[in-house]
Amino acid sequence: MSATTGASYASAGVDIEAGDLAVELMKEWVRKATRPEVVGGLGGFAGLFDASALKRYERPLLASATDGVGTKVDIARRMGVYDTIGHDLVGMVVDDLVVCGAEPLFMTDYICVGKVHPDRVAAIVKGIAEGCVLAGCALVGGETAEHPGLLGADEFDVAGAGTGVVEADRLLGADRIRKGDAVIAMASSGLHSNGYSLVRHVLFDRAGWELDREVPELGRTLGEELLEPTKIYSLDCLALTRTAEVHAFSHITGGGLANNLARVIPDHLHATVDRSTWTPDPIFGLVGELGGVARPELEKTLNMGVGMIAVVPQESVDVALATFADRDVDAWVAGEITDRADHAEAVALEGDYS
Repeated sequence: MSATTGASYASAGVDIEAGDLAVELMKEWVRKATRPEVVGGLGGFAGLFDASALKRYERPLLASATDGVGTKVDIARRMGVYDTIGHDLVGMVVDDLVVCGAEPLFMTDYICVGKVHPDRVAAIVKGIAEGCVLAGCALVGGETAEHPGLLGADEFDVAGAGTGVVEADRLLGADRIRKGDAVIAMASSGLHSNGYSLVRHVLFDRAGWELDREVPELGRTLGEELLEPTKIYSLDCLALTRTAEVHAFSHITGGGLANNLARVIPDHLHATVDRSTWTPDPIFGLVGELGGVARPELEKTLNMGVGMIAVVPQESVDVALATFADRDVDAWVAGEITDRADHAEAVALEGDYS
């Protein structure tokens, strides 16, 4: 077989030149998502972070988290909007880190595509870099993989991993929570990045709605609502740990408020959350109404308007609410911690939404 007729990487569907161009296009955004501890630049085989910065800790604990964005990437693909999905990725990762009190230090990303479109890949990385800036962490590297034959030419997926650090004696979690503590809710920006398989099934398959549909209840198109980026809470939560005593955080993601809050509630205690303290955004009601989705199913799938929970002692409530107000975070007291009765669940949602 001659060289002119033989197989090549390009004939198999992988475009190395397009990948190289994508790297060049993303470099300016990655440079903006940095910290003083980052060593070197984009293009090495590994990202470097100067660990001597951890010397100021007595006993530094490294925290690690990894996540993706799920089927929300399909909304971005169909909308042709690629520079917001990275915010979702960063939010999913760094806000898992901050739950234990860890400061996010750096992230890496993985972008898998059916075909490399350099401008699209660069737009995705732009969003990731912007998210890292909002989270106060660095984007130290990543990987773009082209998978022809496994993904369509316009299909893609994203994932990321992050590392943070927390002083051992400031580690937050269930062992700090006490009877009488207040449960403070922080508003979500919408659906965030969870439950999109249910949302897409209801809105597209059952209701037959299109992404360009103007929805009066939402005040914008359906696509714009579904692509609303995940709110990133990490710097807000870290600010709270500096101004008030905090016992625990809970990141409200897949599984809903009750299931995620239960992860930080001790076996002998119980959290009561009052639904009447907030009004979920209209998108949650639309999914419920159009799909005939019962409230328990909605609440175990979607965040219902709460993206993060802080559990603080009663004496810290006023300072906590003031801290969030100063940072333009919509937050309110949504419940309290009490003793757990025999056979009771860790978390109970009570009342009706306002």
